[in-house]
Amino acid sequence: MTSFLILAFLLLVAGVVAVPLASRFGLGSVLGYLLAGMAISPLLGALNVDVEALQVFAEFGVVMMLFIIGLEMEPKRLWEMRGKLAGLGGGQVLLTTAAIFVIGLIAANPWQTALAIALILALSSTAIIVQTLTEKNLLRSEGGEASFSVLLVQDVAVIPILALLPLLAMPELYSAASAGHGGESAHGGIDLTEAMPVWLAGLSRVAAVAAVVAIGIYAIRPLFRYIAAANLRELFTAAALVVVIGIALLMSLVGLSPALGAFVAGVVLATSEYRHELESDVDPFKGLLLGLFFITVGAGIDFGLAAGMIGEVVFWAVVVILAKMAVLLLVGYSYGLRRQALWLFALSLPQAGEFAFVLIAFAVGNAVFDQAMADLLLLVVALTMLVTPLLFILYDKVVARAYCTGQQPEADTIDEENQVIIAGRGRVGGIVDRMLQAAGYSTTVIDYDSKHLEMVRKFGFRSYFGDATRPDLLASAGIDKAKLLVVALDEKEQIDKLVKYAVANFPKLHVTARAIDRNHVYELWAYGCRDIIRETYDSSLRMGRSAFEALGMDRQQARAATDAFEEMDRSSMREVADLYDMDIPFEQNEPLIAKVKELRSEWDPILREQMDEILKRGH
Repeated sequence: MTSFLILAFLLLVAGVVAVPLASRFGLGSVLGYLLAGMAISPLLGALNVDVEALQVFAEFGVVMMLFIIGLEMEPKRLWEMRGKLAGLGGGQVLLTTAAIFVIGLIAANPWQTALAIALILALSSTAIIVQTLTEKNLLRSEGGEASFSVLLVQDVAVIPILALLPLLAMPELYSAASAGHGGESAHGGIDLTEAMPVWLAGLSRVAAVAAVVAIGIYAIRPLFRYIAAANLRELFTAAALVVVIGIALLMSLVGLSPALGAFVAGVVLATSEYRHELESDVDPFKGLLLGLFFITVGAGIDFGLAAGMIGEVVFWAVVVILAKMAVLLLVGYSYGLRRQALWLFALSLPQAGEFAFVLIAFAVGNAVFDQAMADLLLLVVALTMLVTPLLFILYDKVVARAYCTGQQPEADTIDEENQVIIAGRGRVGGIVDRMLQAAGYSTTVIDYDSKHLEMVRKFGFRSYFGDATRPDLLASAGIDKAKLLVVALDEKEQIDKLVKYAVANFPKLHVTARAIDRNHVYELWAYGCRDIIRETYDSSLRMGRSAFEALGMDRQQARAATDAFEEMDRSSMREVADLYDMDIPFEQNEPLIAKVKELRSEWDPILREQMDEILKRGH
């Protein structure tokens, strides 16, 4: 017990000390964890800690990370990415394998060894890339999505790589190969498909994936309803872990990647009402285990061995990074990536991945290459992973700044104070601005889309470039003296940020806010805003009115029926909004659900009577 507590304390202290320091100097959390592992490596050695075993445990953080990513990616969006998956992902794996294979042959390796090395090094680090892209808010960018597409394909590619490596065995190495591989998968567990015929093993794997999909569709909701009956928060957490661990176990038993299985499960559950609950329960474990994984990578570097072959290790690490970058630039450019998106794609993926540690051991155990080559590859993999955060710094400091220069100017100086401030001059804010100006009101319009502003200025509309959520910019626009703030921004997060700030700091200011949907109305109401306009509400009413006319009502009847529905909807919305609780998911707020059902039972008969009366008046 004492040794376990010492180890846990040492790992936590290393992370708590190193990561804030690394983040403070702009190095990112991943490099902080790697440096922390390198710093405590001697202590772990003195305590006889099995770093490799610890790393296998910590790799479960990657599984949880992909599960959470899957929860945020609906099947429709994944289908929309199919071109990137096939073109970018497939192209990267094949061309990188070919490039490193040629380099391996030039270095006088047997073709079997060269191909094995190429297959292993073609993969990149899902843990480092996704974690870093998420921290930098780049995962949803064009370059970030392209990188993630490649990572998904690489996870799938692990399966044929595992099947191919034993076929590359070198007979002269059998005597030195480890004999203890039988019955164990590449993930360090039992592989039930290993002794099966190829066709049966393939069928078993397809059945396992189908089982994951079926569990997500049919079993999760009943499970969580059952758990909810106990009304204990910790049981939800336990159930979330049961889901993730169970799926990972199923994938491991059939020789598939647990991370890939977790991602599939997350995608299936992306439309579930329990999505947010699962994400919030799993996320803390994911963060801790990923941090532990990066620490073990740093601690696993054999500095004694590296010192004796430092030149060779650095040379091959540079060769691997440059070869993979060249392929990434070629594939990305061919696919249509340009400017900073192309460079983000190329700089994020040139390292070797965490799965290389497993594949190298698998290759040695199957007599593909000897232990000396394995030692060299392990050091090369670790060094490329260690360099990756530095490549992201290069992107931030050089590439992003170079391409942003001249594209996004500094915020304009606002030299006027008007009674009306409009945040956002897009489809919504532009019409509001024109209406107010036509009525003789002076407005101050702030928008962050410089290209759009340049266009509207050509037509004589005056607008200021800047982030309307910045308090200093609002102060210069005279928000403390303004009578009306119109929040017409496009992004929900930006709308929320501005509304909260304005309502909290300027109680006499009238705030009219754009809402994305009905749930957003309730959120803005909870923030204190009392003038909320759903962005598609009026157009929906007009479409409903047109539908009435198409079904035989005259114009007057259609208007009356639409007005009756609108009055009912607005009245009921006020009552429901008072029950909205931001700490409870909308679909789990029982008082709110009960109120909606009550209002429907009250209003539906009344509305139907009104509609019948309207139709009678027309005859």
